[in-house]
Amino acid sequence: MSFADMKKKRGSSLSHLSEELNKINNPGFGVDERFWKADLDKAGNGYAVIRFLPPIEGEDLPWVRVFNHGFQGPGGWYIENSLTTLGKKDPVSEYNSGLWATGVEANKDIVRKQKRRLTYYANIMVVEDSKRPENEGKVFLFKFGKKIFDKVNDQMNPQFEDESPVNPFDFWEGANFKLKIRKVEGFTNYDKAEFAGPTPMSENDEDMEKVWKQQYSLQDFLKPDNFKSYEELSSRLNKVLGKGIDPSMQRAEDTVIGPVDHTSVPFDGGVPNRPAPQPTVMDQGSSAQSDNMDSGEGDTLSYFAKLAEEE
Repeated sequence: MSFADMKKKRGSSLSHLSEELNKINNPGFGVDERFWKADLDKAGNGYAVIRFLPPIEGEDLPWVRVFNHGFQGPGGWYIENSLTTLGKKDPVSEYNSGLWATGVEANKDIVRKQKRRLTYYANIMVVEDSKRPENEGKVFLFKFGKKIFDKVNDQMNPQFEDESPVNPFDFWEGANFKLKIRKVEGFTNYDKAEFAGPTPMSENDEDMEKVWKQQYSLQDFLKPDNFKSYEELSSRLNKVLGKGIDPSMQRAEDTVIGPVDHTSVPFDGGVPNRPAPQPTVMDQGSSAQSDNMDSGEGDTLSYFAKLAEEE
């Protein structure tokens, strides 16, 4: 390109550079168009209305949950789905249990940073999306965390006598969910999100059946090929930790080599008010940041998962 051409095109260069800068600041590795998420403004706030949908034919529950781990060690990042999702033994769970059993508070801090994070998946229909109105009336997958599931649970299991149980996944007697997102102390907050009163999704059963037939299988998230074997996870864990470790004998100061950043996106786990196996010791403790965090970890973990694969 000649100097003269460069001069003529300089007006479009800023737009081009801005696009490239956005790619760097918001890395993406194959966007899955099946998923929907609310767009946020510059202040980190957002609003949309969605409708949780019932299970598809052949599936019993309108959601699935997946546990994963995301943390950094001297040997890189560990970003993996946990085998505990499938009710199997997982090397990180065992390692964390051993650290906790030492009774050393520093080891317990490591466990808290390496604990499982919980993600829920459900089918939704977008009712209102002012940022992207083309999404309205369409079916998507929705990934969310404990905060939002707490609100779903509260609908099904109300705390007060003057409240009636509502199945938010029901076409006829469910309720729209007003997703209100704020940025509080630097973290995404869903405290203001709430369900509207019960109302049919449509007055026409045929319209609801069309929506039902557009939904995605949630059991696909639990397929074995989404999880590495115990041996593969053990190998990865040893690499991330920098050496083979007997957690029952390891002290925290030996576990952490140098100024390692064990930072991971806080994401609380567990299912409120529902029958579930007793949590392992790795689930003990909490993070103050976890109270304000929810489904926003997905993009961050995807980014670091890519980095882990490239090591």
